[in-house]
Amino acid sequence: MPENLNLRSTISLREAFKFWLKLGFISFGGPAGQIATVHQELVEKKRWISESRFLHALNYCMVLPGPEALQLVIYIGWLMHRTIGGLVAGLLFILPSLILLIGLSAIYVTYGNTVLITGIFLGIKPAVTAIVLYAGYRIGKRILKGPLHWGIAILSFIAIAFIHLPYPAIIVGAGLLGYLCSRYSNNFSNTSSGHSKTVDKSGTQAIIGDDTPTPPHAIFAKKQLVMSIVGSIIAWGVPFMMIVMLWGQESIFASLSLFFTKAALLTFGGAYAVLPYVFQAAVENFHWLSASQMIDGLALGETTPGPLIIVVAFVGYLAAHAEALISTMNVSPFLAGALGAIIVSWFIFLPSFCFIFIGGPLIESTHKELRFAPAMNAISCAVVGVIASLSLFFAIHTIWPKGLNQTLTNPSWVSIVLLALATVSLIKFEQSVIRVLLGCASIGLLWHWMTI
Repeated sequence: MPENLNLRSTISLREAFKFWLKLGFISFGGPAGQIATVHQELVEKKRWISESRFLHALNYCMVLPGPEALQLVIYIGWLMHRTIGGLVAGLLFILPSLILLIGLSAIYVTYGNTVLITGIFLGIKPAVTAIVLYAGYRIGKRILKGPLHWGIAILSFIAIAFIHLPYPAIIVGAGLLGYLCSRYSNNFSNTSSGHSKTVDKSGTQAIIGDDTPTPPHAIFAKKQLVMSIVGSIIAWGVPFMMIVMLWGQESIFASLSLFFTKAALLTFGGAYAVLPYVFQAAVENFHWLSASQMIDGLALGETTPGPLIIVVAFVGYLAAHAEALISTMNVSPFLAGALGAIIVSWFIFLPSFCFIFIGGPLIESTHKELRFAPAMNAISCAVVGVIASLSLFFAIHTIWPKGLNQTLTNPSWVSIVLLALATVSLIKFEQSVIRVLLGCASIGLLWHWMTI
């Protein structure tokens, strides 16, 4: 067994800082693309971590609620440079996209009704619908391998689209169903996680290699566990109490804090699985914004790097901005919107950091396989159904922007054409998301300019 390595002197925090900062600006392509980018940079190019250690970290992140790409970045940063490394890696992965989205949200609420913005979103909305369809296609192609998988996906689609069951209930039900099915079908748990194709075996020696001993800070200890749990409670409780003291328990900021904490803890399967739950609450329950605005927000989120779930910052911005216009909170609409976006981001991403700092030492020290495969596979199948429901939701509001009751026989034909072109471009010709968004935005702008 080789001697224990001082990882912080082998990979300097300054060097790691530069890489995580760069990653925050180039991490387009959603979770799969981001995981592939991290693998290519750290496993193949820099050789900071070996293939098996990378996959070991990824497997843990896969069973956690929240964005797995962000959690993987935090895990590797933590493994290299303790808690400070995880904080630096995670925050730099989030901050560029958050700052960009706050700026885009401000432009949206100020200039959203101009010819330029209206035309751009005319083209972007069908592209976003196609992107969601494409995500469901890719995930379904990897996950739905047998009749049981298809059955769970269909039941999930029916449950959320027509019965309107809460998203957490669907996830819990799918997990229980997966566990029961695994007892009677040995093939049920063979569903691929979908991430194995994003990495290739390197065969090169890494600084954190297969035989590198676990660094001292990553060895499980009860005292460390208690400190991590207490720190997590403080990180949640102090900001929330400050919000209550400044604006009250019934304020929009307190409501955003509580809802997005629950969203972070209950939503498995990445951003596209979280979005239906957020949509259901933000549009139908809280009425923070309209269905059309939600689609616009996802369009903005797709154009920024970082975790795709950063789109929830748009929800926070619009909800707080609207509240500032009609209330007496003594905060300007822009500042309220920016605070809303920051508060939402804090509470949606905080659990990801906590999960790594609390559970990382146990996972890294034991090196045992997690035993949640049947339940997690069933949840993955349910996520496919949920994404299909999200696609239907987007398609209806894109093709009939004024509502089904008023324009059922008069759909937006330009939206239908753009939706078809974008879907074919993504699935058949494998064009990049950014290229499809730019192309559809250009066509939408041209079409709107010609018809006004």
